[in-house]
Amino acid sequence: MRKRIAVFGCGGQLGVELCREFSQRGCTVAGWERSQVDITSPHAVEQAIASVDPEVVLNAAAYNQVDVAESEPVAAYQVNALAVRNLALACRQSGAELVHFSTDYVFDGKAGRPYTEEDPTHPLGAYAVSKLGGELYAKAHLSKLLIVRTSGVFGLGALQTPRGNFIELMLRLAAEGKQIRVVEDHIGSPTYAPLLAARTADLVERGIGGLVHCGGGCPVSWHRFAQMIFEEAGLKPDLRATTDREYRTPAQRPKYSALSNGKMESLGLDPMPPLEVALRSYMQLRARQLAKA
Repeated sequence: MRKRIAVFGCGGQLGVELCREFSQRGCTVAGWERSQVDITSPHAVEQAIASVDPEVVLNAAAYNQVDVAESEPVAAYQVNALAVRNLALACRQSGAELVHFSTDYVFDGKAGRPYTEEDPTHPLGAYAVSKLGGELYAKAHLSKLLIVRTSGVFGLGALQTPRGNFIELMLRLAAEGKQIRVVEDHIGSPTYAPLLAARTADLVERGIGGLVHCGGGCPVSWHRFAQMIFEEAGLKPDLRATTDREYRTPAQRPKYSALSNGKMESLGLDPMPPLEVALRSYMQLRARQLAKA
């Protein structure tokens, strides 16, 4: 595959892996971090896209502070919805395909099973509403469009970001010797960023558009995921299971938001490996990267 690719949000967990994956497949990749291009500015987006004339634009930029969004919904909507409109309009003008990443949080979690692309959406909080808004803006303005919904992304790019990810949070709390409380009644499908990037490249390579789910492939509670992290790291912290009734957060979250990869697999893409395999890969690469630092 030899295409000109533009990646917005290239410094994040997913953006780093998208740049690497598409470069390895022979593409010419240009990327921008938040500090380089303000995607909430239509003019800045138009200028960036015009400067490289990409065939495919990947939007991995997002406002993902779920709880903070409840107190600043406008900021979340500007990045997750209106900025996607800017990208969609710029892509329509240039003739580029847009690949936009969305979230399992567009669902309310009441189905009690992995969600498919045909399931109706019902966002519960400001972050979720803003992400669904981004999907709708993209679909309103483009026909050349791929929306990839995913869940709980974790990648080594978190080592270079202040907020990190769930794995880094768990390891940090364990190092501090604190009691760790994690909900056991919320189910997701944590997704390894390199695998998400690879499946995205497969979809682009095959010219597949529309809406596709790409989750970790294994519904798991966040408490069980924390246990897996500590088992892999050889740690035994004071980990306690809790529920969302006991551990309230500003934002309401879907209780069961795992995603079904059935459509992706029916399109001929490889199934996602077990979460244990992805987690082991993360921890091994993490150890190597920290050893070099």
